[in-house]
Amino acid sequence: MSYSEWPVELPKPERATWQRQRQDGRWRRQGDAGPPMFRRRISAVANLVSLSVVLDRNGKAVFDTFFDETTQGGSTLFWMPDPTTDGWPLLASDGSQLLTAEGAPLLLSARWLCSFGAEMPTETVIGKEFRISFSVVVMP
Repeated sequence: MSYSEWPVELPKPERATWQRQRQDGRWRRQGDAGPPMFRRRISAVANLVSLSVVLDRNGKAVFDTFFDETTQGGSTLFWMPDPTTDGWPLLASDGSQLLTAEGAPLLLSARWLCSFGAEMPTETVIGKEFRISFSVVVMP
């Protein structure tokens, strides 16, 4: 099955609003006394990521079309570049950037298979731009 791709026209999410929470895959049991005990309930847990993007009017139209039409109101899965990895330079063990033979930096590539989260995206107007905040569920 093929999934849609996050629009390349949209900028990377803001770093200040990015937040990840792991889905709890544990089963908790509280005894009559003492601390609670945990054991694994499920092994395939998702990551819940909250993020936002700041867009101009054109970017907002791209996002709206992607959400409303491409993902059918946020109901289908899609591929999204991992903002914590994708496009970052590949580093050697001493911290220096690794380069191609032509001198261009090697960049990391990673993507998530995800869906929009339970809450609908929210918009805030900032001058002539729009901050769209939303969450995604990153599949295991």
